[in-house]
Amino acid sequence: MEKTERQKANFGLVGKDISYSFSRGYFKKKFEDMGLNNHSYQNFDLQSISEFPSILKNTSDVKGLNVTIPYKEEVIPFLNEIDIAAKKIGAVNTIKVSENGLIGFNTDAYGFKKSLEPHLKKHHKKALILGTGGASKAIAFVLQELEIDFSFVSRSGKNNGYNYQELTDDIIINHTLIINSSPVGTFPNIKDKPAIPYTKINKEHLLFDLIYNPEVTAFLAAGKANGATICNGHKMLEFQAEKSWEIWNH
Repeated sequence: MEKTERQKANFGLVGKDISYSFSRGYFKKKFEDMGLNNHSYQNFDLQSISEFPSILKNTSDVKGLNVTIPYKEEVIPFLNEIDIAAKKIGAVNTIKVSENGLIGFNTDAYGFKKSLEPHLKKHHKKALILGTGGASKAIAFVLQELEIDFSFVSRSGKNNGYNYQELTDDIIINHTLIINSSPVGTFPNIKDKPAIPYTKINKEHLLFDLIYNPEVTAFLAAGKANGATICNGHKMLEFQAEKSWEIWNH
């Protein structure tokens, strides 16, 4: 056991409108299972990142934080140090509170890679990343490591990518790995899905959605209906949470 009950330790999730958070429930159960009665995990719901310093000011014994949308990039200027991988990715989702100040890490990349790899086949050589936010950067980092070519898709077509109107049938057929890193389809808007030509998805495709609530998003359901392999973001969250725990205790 990494900690003893005598050591009080507070952890939490920094985000906006995060009452639905996976992390709080996950760590609450983990602390109970490990008998860590003096450990707690709470949501820090900030309307603006400018409120971030108030967390450490108003909460004692903070040992670590997770960061979610929309602050994975905005939190970086508040940190004293940033891990090499997080610097390359340009987004932070885990903060360790150390004697030397706040250190930023990215465990999204680790979680995504570990949850994606069991589903990958040899023909998954080209990918589309739907969305260009903080989460998409970790996805791109992993695909580079795996030597899978990728293009971003967004409403504006930024990052030299496509906009949704430009997605032809051929583009969908040729990109057999499609990852939704956008919030489209998250509860309560569960009927929404990214605007791609789903009719051209087939059994060669792997559709991965970072969303975990609902378990099967409209995006994944449309893929499955056309024979695709599907995977949601639940395992990715578990893996990244465990990696965060390892960092906080290292």
